[in-house]
Amino acid sequence: MARVNGTIKRVMNGYGFVASEGGTEYFFHQSACSGVRFDELREGQAVTFDEGEGPKGPRAENVTLKDTTSS
Repeated sequence: MARVNGTIKRVMNGYGFVASEGGTEYFFHQSACSGVRFDELREGQAVTFDEGEGPKGPRAENVTLKDTTSS
Protein backbone atom coordinates (compact mmCIF):
# COMPACT_ATOMS: atom_id res chain seq x y z
CA MET A 1 0.00 0.00 0.00
CA ALA A 2 1.34 3.43 -0.93
CA ARG A 3 2.03 6.09 1.64
CA VAL A 4 -0.40 9.02 1.74
CA ASN A 5 0.71 12.66 1.96
CA GLY A 6 -1.17 14.92 4.32
CA THR A 7 -1.15 17.85 6.72
CA ILE A 8 -1.72 17.88 10.48
CA LYS A 9 -5.06 19.60 11.07
CA ARG A 10 -5.51 19.30 14.83
CA VAL A 11 -3.45 17.93 17.71
CA MET A 12 -5.27 17.22 20.96
CA ASN A 13 -4.61 15.35 24.18
CA GLY A 14 -3.24 12.03 22.91
CA TYR A 15 -4.78 12.09 19.45
CA GLY A 16 -5.20 14.26 16.38
CA PHE A 17 -6.46 14.58 12.84
CA VAL A 18 -4.61 14.73 9.54
CA ALA A 19 -6.06 15.68 6.15
CA SER A 20 -4.86 13.93 3.01
CA GLU A 21 -4.05 15.88 -0.15
CA GLY A 22 -7.39 14.62 -1.47
CA GLY A 23 -9.24 16.21 1.46
CA THR A 24 -10.12 13.11 3.49
CA GLU A 25 -9.67 13.63 7.23
CA TYR A 26 -8.08 10.80 9.23
CA PHE A 27 -8.02 10.24 12.99
CA PHE A 28 -4.70 9.21 14.55
CA HIS A 29 -3.72 8.17 18.07
CA GLN A 30 -0.41 9.18 19.60
CA SER A 31 0.72 5.53 19.38
CA ALA A 32 0.46 5.78 15.55
CA CYS A 33 3.47 8.15 15.37
CA SER A 34 6.63 6.66 13.91
CA GLY A 35 10.01 8.40 14.08
CA VAL A 36 8.51 11.50 15.70
CA ARG A 37 7.21 12.14 19.20
CA PHE A 38 3.53 13.00 19.34
CA ASP A 39 4.23 16.15 21.36
CA GLU A 40 6.47 17.45 18.54
CA LEU A 41 3.59 17.54 16.03
CA ARG A 42 2.09 20.92 15.15
CA GLU A 43 -0.84 22.02 13.01
CA GLY A 44 0.19 22.60 9.41
CA GLN A 45 3.12 20.14 9.39
CA ALA A 46 3.46 17.91 6.34
CA VAL A 47 3.31 14.19 7.13
CA THR A 48 3.03 10.84 5.40
CA PHE A 49 0.99 7.94 6.71
CA ASP A 50 -0.61 4.60 5.91
CA GLU A 51 -4.38 4.50 5.41
CA GLY A 52 -6.38 2.41 7.82
CA GLU A 53 -9.96 2.04 8.93
CA GLY A 54 -11.05 2.48 12.53
CA PRO A 55 -14.41 1.82 14.17
CA LYS A 56 -15.51 5.41 13.48
CA GLY A 57 -13.95 5.97 10.06
CA PRO A 58 -10.59 6.59 8.36
CA ARG A 59 -7.52 6.18 10.55
CA ALA A 60 -3.91 7.25 9.89
CA GLU A 61 -1.25 4.72 10.88
CA ASN A 62 2.56 5.00 10.97
CA VAL A 63 2.44 8.81 10.89
CA THR A 64 5.85 10.33 10.08
CA LEU A 65 7.02 13.84 9.29
CA LYS A 66 7.47 14.34 5.57
CA ASP A 67 11.09 14.88 4.57
CA THR A 68 11.21 18.49 3.41
CA THR A 69 14.99 18.69 3.00
CA SER A 70 16.25 19.23 -0.52
CA SER A 71 19.49 17.71 -1.75
